[in-house]
Amino acid sequence: MLSACGAADLGQTAGASRPEPADLTVSTPVGAYLAGRAAANDGDMATAANLFLQGVALDPESADLRSAAFTAALRAGRPEAITLARQLPGGVSAQLLLANVDAKAGNWAAAEGRYSGIVRQGPVQLLQPVLVAWAQYGEGRQDAALATLRPFAEGQNFRGTYALHAAMIADLSGHSSDATHFYQIAQSNSGGINLELARILASWYVRSGRAAEAQQVFSGFQANFGNVAIAVPGLYRDAAKRQVRNAADGLAEGYLALAGAVRGQGGAGGAEMAKLLLQLALELRPDLTLARELLAEMADEEHQPQVALAMLEPVADSDPLAPMVQMRRAALLSATGAPDEALKLLDSLTAAFPDRPEAYSMRGDILRDAKRFPEAVQAYTNAISRLGKERAENWVLYYQRGIAYERSQDWPKSEKDFTHALELSPDQPFVLNYIGYSWTEQGRNLDKARRMIERAVALRPDDAAITDSLGWVVLRQGDVAGAVRILQRAVELEPADSTMNAHLGDAYWAAGRKLEAQFQWRRALTFEPEADEVPKLQAKLRQSEAALGNLPVAPAAAKPVTP
Repeated sequence: MLSACGAADLGQTAGASRPEPADLTVSTPVGAYLAGRAAANDGDMATAANLFLQGVALDPESADLRSAAFTAALRAGRPEAITLARQLPGGVSAQLLLANVDAKAGNWAAAEGRYSGIVRQGPVQLLQPVLVAWAQYGEGRQDAALATLRPFAEGQNFRGTYALHAAMIADLSGHSSDATHFYQIAQSNSGGINLELARILASWYVRSGRAAEAQQVFSGFQANFGNVAIAVPGLYRDAAKRQVRNAADGLAEGYLALAGAVRGQGGAGGAEMAKLLLQLALELRPDLTLARELLAEMADEEHQPQVALAMLEPVADSDPLAPMVQMRRAALLSATGAPDEALKLLDSLTAAFPDRPEAYSMRGDILRDAKRFPEAVQAYTNAISRLGKERAENWVLYYQRGIAYERSQDWPKSEKDFTHALELSPDQPFVLNYIGYSWTEQGRNLDKARRMIERAVALRPDDAAITDSLGWVVLRQGDVAGAVRILQRAVELEPADSTMNAHLGDAYWAAGRKLEAQFQWRRALTFEPEADEVPKLQAKLRQSEAALGNLPVAPAAAKPVTP
């Protein structure tokens, strides 16, 4: 009966925001496995789970299908994940899910047994003391829970995390002196305040009558220009509430902390483990918004914006992090080809936070991507007017507005913004490159332009665009052999860029390598150049064909150009 309750909860919580699986039917286990893998690679875990489960029905003895079906079902919030977990006694994720089921049913002794029995290998072993301690607390054994964590909190590795969980258990247990001691350890050993730690510490400070210290915890997020800053006022208002209310919340926080750690290690394996841990956190606490935000961020990085949007859908408007989530949603909507919907969302944010720059800045980004440059200039101007005291990190706003000015054919204002960006934060390679390249295109300040671009290359030696800029200014200065060498390097770094191939063609022509020049210009036409560059490339090819007496390229050789 308890298992059935757990299964129902699993489907209701994590699966609430999931899209319906595609209606696909397979007839062989191999077909199910391959189709499931394809769906999983696209981030469609609902369809992947459906396919893998069909495969298990076709071949119940296949360990590979069973394992894949479990992972997909867990990620998709399917209740079958629990049944499959019982068939994977050696699987760490399976045992964690079954322990979650016990915890949600209030069977804390069974949960503790599962957590204690997990094989001590891999990153999960770092989390094991935290999980065991929260199970002990859930069972009403507060002293045992603190005793479990104390030696780890006083140790070296992962000390800040162990201390934070010991502090939360002591806090919930009414042991104020222990809570103060462990919170201090957590704050000084965390390697910097992350958002979840800030919320927990601020709550402790407010509830302890230390409001000024709570404000100080959030000051770093308020100062930095970024999407988090727009949520800080709401976070501070929410600080009087306990951020971790019970043992299940504590377990979810443990999963979230380890997910962030393994994701930070990089690699596909770390990312997949992080996703499973975040899903386990959401099974226990569906309102853990930072887990949703992190999953959405990972989906966005994997070019799956629809998956990211689905993950954020359940976040309530009343959530203190809702403004930050709405910023993420606006960016995702723009990425999915819905800029007008994104702009409407940002309009609601600027109305709700008229004195904050973040939504105006993102509005500028979306308008600039849509090539609505004068409107982008106005949006960035609105953001800049709301900065208050300027800080070094504000250079990016002036850089972005400078680009919008330049694309609006207003170079004097563009140059002024780029210059101010460098005053705020010298040696920004993108700003150095943009000014240097623009001067090169204008045929002025070539010596100064080259020095700026050389500095940018030194800062980002493997950046193809900056390397191309250096080759372009070197060519304009008459060093043809040097330009050929540098521009070849740029095309090696970014083979499918139209502008870089065109520049290399120009350098080959200047070097007398006429046929190679024609080849590069033809290549440039196949890589979707800017609309105004197409006639220039075609003119170069016509002139070269006339000079060399060779046959023209048929117009159909070029790919259709997207303006």
